[in-house]
Amino acid sequence: MKTRSLMLVLIAALLTVGAGEKEQSVIWELDNLEEIGGHKVKVVGEPKVIDTPYGKAIEFDGIDDGIFLDVHPLAGMTEFTVEVVFQPYMDGVVEQRFFHMQEYGTSERVMFETRLTEEDDLWYLDTFMQTGGKNNTMLAIGDKHEIGPWYHAAIVVDGETFKHYVNGQMELGKEVPFVPQKPGETSFGVRLNKIWWYKGAIRKARFTPRAMSPSEFLTAED
Repeated sequence: MKTRSLMLVLIAALLTVGAGEKEQSVIWELDNLEEIGGHKVKVVGEPKVIDTPYGKAIEFDGIDDGIFLDVHPLAGMTEFTVEVVFQPYMDGVVEQRFFHMQEYGTSERVMFETRLTEEDDLWYLDTFMQTGGKNNTMLAIGDKHEIGPWYHAAIVVDGETFKHYVNGQMELGKEVPFVPQKPGETSFGVRLNKIWWYKGAIRKARFTPRAMSPSEFLTAED
C-alpha cells in the first residue's frame, strides 16, 4: 500500500513538473549584437548596445539599424503572451515596425508597431496579427503615451481572442480564432523586409506559451 501511494505521489510530481516546463517563459535580453536567446544575430546598419538605468539595451537610429534572428519564437504555440520592453525616441518616422515575427514562406505574422503623433511628442501602439490568412489590426489611437519613458507592451492570444496592453493596461481586444504559426524569423528595429525603421531602444522580450494575466507581466523597469 505504501509503495502504491509513493508511486502516485511520484506520478503527480512528474505531471506537475511537465506542466511547468510546458508553460515556461523564454526571455531574450537585448544586451549584445552577437547572440540573443541562444540565436545568432544578423546586424544591419550600426545599432548600438547602450547602458540604461535598468540594464543594457540595443539602440536603433530609425534610418537603417536593425537586427534579425533566424527563429520564430511563437512557432507551434496554440496560445501565447509576447512582451517587449522598449523606449521610443522623438524624430522617428510616423509608422515604425519595431518587433516582427513571421513564418517562412507566408505572410502569417505577429507585429508590434508605434505610431507617432504629428506633434512628435506622443505615440500609440499598433499591433498586428495575420492568422489563417486574415489580417487583424489593433490601432490604439485613443491611448496616446508620452515619448521618453520606458514602456512595457504585450500581445495576449488565448486561441480565440487577441488583446494588447501597455504598462499592464488593456487598450484593445477582439475575437480572433488563432491558427498556430510555423517556424520562421524575427526582426527588431525594423520590419523583416527592411522598411519602416524604428528610432529608439529595446531592452528585452519574453515569450510564454499561454495567455497571461496582467499581474504576471514584466514591467517597464524589469
